[in-house]
Amino acid sequence: MRALVYTGPNSLEMAEMPDPIPAAGESVVEIEAVGICGSDQHAYHGTDPRRTPPLILGHEAAGTVVAGALEGRRVTINPMVTCGTCPYCVERRENLCPHRSLLSIPPREGAFAQRVAIPADNLVPVPDGTPMAHAALAEPLACGWHALRLAAQSLVRPLADARLVVLGGGAIGLGTALAARVYGMSDIWIAEPNAARREMLAEAGPFRIYGGDDDTPEDGSAPLVVDAYGSAASRADASRLAAPGGVIAHIGLAGGEAGLDTRRMTLQEITFFGTYTYTNDDFRATAQAIFDGRFGDFSWIEERALEDGAQAFRDLDARTVRAAKIVLKP
Repeated sequence: MRALVYTGPNSLEMAEMPDPIPAAGESVVEIEAVGICGSDQHAYHGTDPRRTPPLILGHEAAGTVVAGALEGRRVTINPMVTCGTCPYCVERRENLCPHRSLLSIPPREGAFAQRVAIPADNLVPVPDGTPMAHAALAEPLACGWHALRLAAQSLVRPLADARLVVLGGGAIGLGTALAARVYGMSDIWIAEPNAARREMLAEAGPFRIYGGDDDTPEDGSAPLVVDAYGSAASRADASRLAAPGGVIAHIGLAGGEAGLDTRRMTLQEITFFGTYTYTNDDFRATAQAIFDGRFGDFSWIEERALEDGAQAFRDLDARTVRAAKIVLKP
């Protein structure tokens, strides 16, 4: 099969690769759409020790089953494979399974390819009316869905009554804002430094976008802050923006040190929690919301051929991409 292969730092090449061999209980999916994730970019830069070349990256995928259970069905793929028996899996917190694996992390090859093997339990059927490029984004959108569900457990007030500030207007940040609309929230701000992307975000929904000379939310005004970037600077912003008794949900993984104003967080009883991916229930709920049209028209994505994937990564590095997400089509 043809695949886009990560061959070394800042290097991707189209190559012939062996077809996936499904293990017991696995199906083979012919990939029709696969998104480029920030974690794929980290790997591409050689900064993710879990992803070593040569490797097929990509885990935000949808396609048609060509072998195994659900053969012939259109499906979106939950790329996280878990054991199903540990205490976390039994508690339906599968994202914390100590035995979890993910497409694009060895030994599993990713979905920047014509085909991939995955357990049949990880497949969610997609209705005929849903474009595959939309269905493939259940994975990144589920991250924001999961973060908001956890935040609701910590906030005293209902989510619908709270202001939300999202730091970072990439796919995770925008996905969180769109999920917040599904959750009934209306006072939603998104911080994004890229001017072209700010224009796109303003078109994606009724959000307050800032990052240039725009109005900014007042310090201490946000009961909920979602840090979708995860740097020292964004954590400092989150600490400053969170309201007394508020909540900071930290999704981003741009850097792991510094930034939090722990003195203010202590004096103002601000809750901080990390949020990693999603549970199976979150993934399926997000997929259903996509199928129902509750995430909007997906005007914020750009589709390209898989053969143009290497250039897509270069464009993302150059910050010339207006879209929040590039979806590759094998």
